[in-house]
Amino acid sequence: MKRRLARELALQSLYQMQMNEVSSQEAIQIVIEEAVHENEAGLDVRHEEISPEYVGELVEGTRKHLDAIDELLEKYIKGWKMDRLSKVDREILRLASYEMIYRDDIPPKVVVNEAIELAKHFGSEESGKFVNGVLGQMIREMEELKAKRP
Repeated sequence: MKRRLARELALQSLYQMQMNEVSSQEAIQIVIEEAVHENEAGLDVRHEEISPEYVGELVEGTRKHLDAIDELLEKYIKGWKMDRLSKVDREILRLASYEMIYRDDIPPKVVVNEAIELAKHFGSEESGKFVNGVLGQMIREMEELKAKRP
């Protein structure tokens, strides 16, 4: 499975969970079904190209570390509160933070670039710049953050 596709589906699942208060498994199932059958997600994919397990790892990892991620992001979104961010921007930042801090198999610069692309595609006109600014500051302090992770 392409990681970009997995990130898109994970982002949509996190958003689905937030908007409809469904479990992660329900959200992932809904999003994958939409992507494959109805193509409502704007993706041109076949079912065999999707790894629900990998999407689940991204979603579950983000949710598992949500409190620590939100606490960390509060330091980088100067002048903002997490609950004041757009729902899409907030979930993009959470997903990217999870990948940067808790996964060692993805270079942080790749995560930032992917998050910017997600923000441009799913967010507002200013989302890409905002996400870039927040994650750019975070990446500069990356080694320190990884040393402190639980």
